[in-house]
Parts: sequence; structure tokens; C-alpha cells
Amino acid sequence: MPELKNRQFLDFEKPIKDLYDQIEIQKVSAEKSKIDASDTIAKLEQRIIETKRELTDSLTSWQKVQLSRHPDRPYTLKYIDKMCTNFIELHGDRNVRDDKAMVGGFAQLDGETVMIIGQQKGINTKMRQLRNFGMANPEGYRKALRLMRLAEKFNKPVITLIDTPGAYPGLEAEERGQGEAIARNIYEMIRLKVPVICVIIGEGASGGALGIGVGDKVFMLANTWYTVISPENCSAILWRSWAQKEIAADQLKLTPENMMEFGLVDGIVPEPWGGAHWDYEEAANNLKKYLLPVIAELKKIPAQERINQRIEKFGKMGFWDE
Repeated sequence: MPELKNRQFLDFEKPIKDLYDQIEIQKVSAEKSKIDASDTIAKLEQRIIETKRELTDSLTSWQKVQLSRHPDRPYTLKYIDKMCTNFIELHGDRNVRDDKAMVGGFAQLDGETVMIIGQQKGINTKMRQLRNFGMANPEGYRKALRLMRLAEKFNKPVITLIDTPGAYPGLEAEERGQGEAIARNIYEMIRLKVPVICVIIGEGASGGALGIGVGDKVFMLANTWYTVISPENCSAILWRSWAQKEIAADQLKLTPENMMEFGLVDGIVPEPWGGAHWDYEEAANNLKKYLLPVIAELKKIPAQERINQRIEKFGKMGFWDE
């Protein structure tokens, strides 16, 4: 995690920042005056925990969107580092190039060999440009499909970690078949013979998320979102301005709780108080605790039965009135 001095705070996290500033003032004062301030600091630290809990319990839809994009939030490679051992990253789609926005490879999850695939945004400006801000090109989705087929060949479960503002919308991506690549992945993921678990760890936007989002089980972390369009773009379409993005976030019903109510996801993975960016270890351990029993459960189901259940699961999603 970033050191406190390098941490970035969102507007609604200001009460937490103020408490940390008070702790720093107490430490400097105690060092100068040689007075023991440990009790005061301990009370402030306890107050920080309480403030994080209060903040977590009162988040709006837009605030959850903001937390999902928090610059200090752990991305796919961080979860892999904290959850897995012996990760071997595999590169390239064997057709065009290696897309740095999509990462994946074999890894061990408490001794269980899995294929883990996900979008990677980048942790600083240079890396974000290299990773294209987590927006994969067609070759990224084709690489993901290649790795899934490799997992199927060796009968290993597939785990996908979804965190993208959308598939890359550039002209060159469309020329190389962005829509076809995503559609092909959806079609092939439905038919994979191995267990597939999808987890939204940040932003789950549009086809960019669906391209690696079809599985036996789909989970969301507590401070994430999943919908067809971002609140800003929805606001721009409906109101010709980003100014109504908070209203759009509410109307889109994009939170994990909304997705559970609609039957689009199977569970919500809790995050540390205040968000995953406050404790990478706890965030990764929470996710691992969800994944291991689900993998064990899915492996007991015959492959064809699992495929049939997957088809039925996605086939009956949604509701409408005539």
C-alpha cells in the first residue's frame, strides 16, 4: 500500500484524512515535548476505524463508483501477487501482439492450479499508458480466450478479474474486430468444460467486462459497479452534460446490491472498512476465501452438466413487461 504521505483521498474521505493529520500532529508534538501521546494516538486510530465503518455503511452509488476507481485501489496483478504463488504470466494472442491491458497465466491458489486472467490498469501515469488504462484491444480478448482454452486442455479452473472502463473504442480496435472478439469470448466461455469464476474487482463496464465475464459464478467486490455504460456517459447522453452523473449512477442501479437483487451476480465479496485500498492483504484474503470453496464445489459437477447450468443461468437473466 502507498505510504500515508503518498495516499490520495477522495472528497468524502476527508474526515479520515483529518484524523490521520491529527495523528501526525500528535507524533510531532510528542517528539518535541517528550510527552507520551500514545493514548491520544490510540483513540484517534480507533476513531479512524469507526469513521471508515460509518463511511462504508453510508456510501451512495456514485461514491461506490469513485471508490472502484480509487488510484490506490489494488488491481489484478496486486490480487494475483497477494493471493497466489508461482504465477507464470503468458503473453500474446498468437495473431497480432501482446495486449498489456489484459494479463493472465497459470498460478497456484493454496496449492490449487488455476488459470487467472484479468484487466490491468497501471499504477502510475507511465504504466497506465502502457496498460491503456485497462481498456483491452481485440488481441487482449483473443489472448484471454487462448489462455482459457489452454486451461481447458489441462483441465484447470479459470478465474477472471474484471476491472475496465470498457473495451478500447479506437478505430484500429474496430478494424481488428473488437465486437467479434468480445462476442466470440462470450460464446466460447459459455461452452468451456472447466469451472469458470468471474469477479468484478473494480469497474465492470459494458462489453469490456462481458468479454471475460461469463462464468459458473460471478461475484462483485463490495465497492464496485457493473452496468452497460458509465454514469458520466449516461449523463452525457440523457442530459448533454456530465453534471448529472450522480443521478445517473442511482438510476443505472449499478451497485453489487442492485446486481444481487436482479440475479445478475451470485455474491458480494466484502472489502476492508473504507475500501480495498486500505488493506491489500485483507482484500485479497477475503477474495481467496470466496474462491477456494467455490472451485471445490464446481469441480464436483460433471462438465456437461456445468455447461448446461451456465447456459440456463445466463439464458434466464433479465425481466420485462409486455
